[in-house]
Amino acid sequence: MLNKDFLKMSDLTGDELFELLELAEKLKYERKNGIPHDILKGKTLGMIFEKSSTRTRVSFETGIYQLGGYGLFLSSKETQLGRGEPIRDTARVLSRYLDGIMIRTFAQSDVEELAKYASIPVINALTDYAHPCQVLADLLTIKEHKGGFDGKKMCYIGDGNNMANSLIVGGLLAGMDVAVATPDNYRPDPAVLDYAKNYGSKFTLTSDIYEAATDADALFTDVWSSMGMEAEIEQRKIAFNGYQISNALMAKAKKDAMVQHCLPAHRGEEITEEVFEAHASEIFDEAENRLHAQKAVMATLMK
Repeated sequence: MLNKDFLKMSDLTGDELFELLELAEKLKYERKNGIPHDILKGKTLGMIFEKSSTRTRVSFETGIYQLGGYGLFLSSKETQLGRGEPIRDTARVLSRYLDGIMIRTFAQSDVEELAKYASIPVINALTDYAHPCQVLADLLTIKEHKGGFDGKKMCYIGDGNNMANSLIVGGLLAGMDVAVATPDNYRPDPAVLDYAKNYGSKFTLTSDIYEAATDADALFTDVWSSMGMEAEIEQRKIAFNGYQISNALMAKAKKDAMVQHCLPAHRGEEITEEVFEAHASEIFDEAENRLHAQKAVMATLMK
């Protein structure tokens, strides 16, 4: 079983990943069929936000409610964290009140420190290093659309950011081949590339988007400039010119290839309007699955 916290994809074993996906499928089925599952009745989740959000806040707050619990929104601007209280002190205080903490912030080290000093589960809802809850939803969507992972290839095009880091680990853990195309100066985190070495030829890193997309079953991308990188927007537009999922790129993938995007999407940059709309049903299945995947994490850690 998953240990106390969920901070990054490499916290999981393959068996733990599949257990979470199976539970997410079960919870999704029950929700769709009106079967109640208030397995966290009376539990409270504190939700710390240092980055703004649409999908993360709504899916976690809705998810804990559907599990019978209560979500408490905690903006860093409205708590003592925003006035300089040490993370370790916040962790120890919140542990006296809550049953779990979800945090969406910048530094992975802050999440790791929060988990170290908290006596309750901590869930990483996004850092600049990792986006594990999103990738659980991504893998759930691939499983639904492709029936499984064996013999399947995942392709990621764009910035070697938190999405790239987590998709590499998640895809390899699931048993997929993973190909990533990034500009040379925007590669994934070295720790993730070291992790991927354990999988030999199942992982490919290149600067050639067409090489990466060849025979892919699922293509992923993300914005060229994430939150906190506003000063780099123009520089990144130059660096990532051509790193786009287009009809020309889709022609290299398998005919029934699916497209995924964690949203929000910048149409005309990392993905064309035509490709986005052609695959919108898959992309919004992916967005919905944030709810079900995160419910599986909360149910596992907080029950």
